[in-house]
Amino acid sequence: MRFHLLIGKGGKKGQKETSGSSCSCHGDVREDISRLPTIALVGNPNVGKSVLFNALTGKYVTVSNYPGTTVDISTGRTTIEGKEFGVIDTPGMYSLLLPITEEEEISRKILLEARPDIVVHVVDAKNLERMLPLTLQLMEAELNVILVLNLMDEAKRYGVSIDIEKLSRILGIPVIGTVAVEGKNIDKLKKAIVNYQKAGPRITILQDDDIEAGISEIMAIYGCSRAEAILALISPNKFAKMPVAMDVAGRLSSKYKTPIEYRIVSRYYKTAEEIARGVIKKEEVKGATFGEKLSALTMNPITGLPVFLVVLYGFYLFVGVFGAQMLVDFIEGTIFEQHINPYVNSLFEALIPWLVIQDLFVHEYGIITLGIRYAVAIILPIVGTFFLAFSILEDSGYLPRLAMLVDRVFKKIGLNGRAVIPIVLGFGCDTMATIVTRTLETRRERTIATFLLALAIPCSAQLGVILALLSGNPRALALWILVDAMILLLIGWLAAKIMPGEKPQFFIEIPPLRVPKLSNVLVKTWARMEWYFKEVLPIFVLASVMIWLGRITGLFDAVVNLISYPVTWIGLPKETSVAFLFGFFRRDYGAAGLYDLADAGVLSGVPLLVSAVVLTLFVPCIAQFSVMWKERGPKMALSVLVFNVTFAFTVGAVLAAILNALGVIL
Repeated sequence: MRFHLLIGKGGKKGQKETSGSSCSCHGDVREDISRLPTIALVGNPNVGKSVLFNALTGKYVTVSNYPGTTVDISTGRTTIEGKEFGVIDTPGMYSLLLPITEEEEISRKILLEARPDIVVHVVDAKNLERMLPLTLQLMEAELNVILVLNLMDEAKRYGVSIDIEKLSRILGIPVIGTVAVEGKNIDKLKKAIVNYQKAGPRITILQDDDIEAGISEIMAIYGCSRAEAILALISPNKFAKMPVAMDVAGRLSSKYKTPIEYRIVSRYYKTAEEIARGVIKKEEVKGATFGEKLSALTMNPITGLPVFLVVLYGFYLFVGVFGAQMLVDFIEGTIFEQHINPYVNSLFEALIPWLVIQDLFVHEYGIITLGIRYAVAIILPIVGTFFLAFSILEDSGYLPRLAMLVDRVFKKIGLNGRAVIPIVLGFGCDTMATIVTRTLETRRERTIATFLLALAIPCSAQLGVILALLSGNPRALALWILVDAMILLLIGWLAAKIMPGEKPQFFIEIPPLRVPKLSNVLVKTWARMEWYFKEVLPIFVLASVMIWLGRITGLFDAVVNLISYPVTWIGLPKETSVAFLFGFFRRDYGAAGLYDLADAGVLSGVPLLVSAVVLTLFVPCIAQFSVMWKERGPKMALSVLVFNVTFAFTVGAVLAAILNALGVIL
């Protein structure tokens, strides 16, 4: 009787399965890399897996959802010595036996169901002892493992030296030291992959006698592997659902005071400690390096805040001033307004005699003069500068340190420091950030983060346009930042108080601070811009077509007229109704509409500030709404939609009333 541990059809031991087991660069992996020998990159977050993926495949990221889930998996191809392989960059994981997040569950599913031909376990060399237990678990699952000790330069800097040959003999698998960002020893890794062979007899991690007897009993009855039997003992209800496995687990649980999973997993850590003691030598390093001193400054509550403000100001100068003002002014004001728009208007008016067809492509709401102009002239420069700056921060290792810095504050709003990644990413694209919330541990955290992203986190394009709108009025800009930050903290605090669930725990890998490598930064930026632009341009074109159809049928004017009631109620010009309607197609689309109104002199002073605040809090764009629907369910997506509309106009009315009562002039 074959014992199948995870969801799927299973297969004979050693036989590679393809049903629902892989992922694709363009949809379904089964048509892409499943017929190739497969390399799976595995490891904790922030150890260099993605850099290694880039080095092997020549591309930073090509993603699709893992079949049946919303978890994105990066895949690609590589050719080594004339032999082609499929490459999978699995989501970060800490344990094969006790996964915490949905991403870790998917990584385990890939490893145990798809059974890649080669598993490359990437670890931080200076933290080998802490990461080696996962290596042992992968080996016990009878996978062909290659251990990559990455960040060897950092290990050397910390006085850590590792006897790689001895470690390879002890484990019985190939072990290679690399510096992935510099490409060091990547050729050795490729040679080990294409010529894979075990380095000797593999180490076996023996458990307590009673547990070993239970493992043997389950293996004998169900014909399963040792790893499957151990998983059945740890989580019998979830993975085994077989009477004997559940009886064995129950019998062992009653025997020991401590949980079985603790006893089993602790043996891996004890073995890892013994191995590390025999292969690692540590030399005392005299004095902290500049990087270490700077790292400490970024995480210290007293010095970390000023560092963060400096980083934030640099972001503002590069994205808000250079991207949202200088580049947008040149592309939108000079190239489009002075050259492209007049030319295409004249061209279509000369070629097409019907005004209704002309309006589809040109004039006030045309595909070219509005949709493409917004996407290319207003959105693209801002998104491009944001992703470039974000890639630099990401490669520098600053983001995990920022997570450490804000952890205490985030816990007040029901999150932990790890949520800084989707929150910061939300300032690039809320849709992408909503997907990334799945990396948070609990459903409560994922729900709160998704809600805050939809309410008070403007995407890079919207943020850039708002910065451009308010940059000429420092008081208005300061008030907008203050109001948005207060709402973010207040609503987050209330959500944390109201929503039931366990309090968030925090753990994160802290990579070394390093000078970003230009090629990595450019490849990441290009990949993200390509993804974003492919998503944005069709939506902007579709929005222009929908507006055109709406104007023909009168629906557009009816909706604008409906929105005009709350708009005028809070003291804004009726014309801003159009911008708020645009905001449902995309938030940045709506911000670009406000930009046009301000440029035409329709918006200024207090109404300009109020409109910026309301638009920030207004409904999520269609793309983000659809992702919320998929990730968190229709109930939450619709609830957020209704709440945001009501809350945004309420805040706008209160803000306008306060400013007018105080006689504030902006």
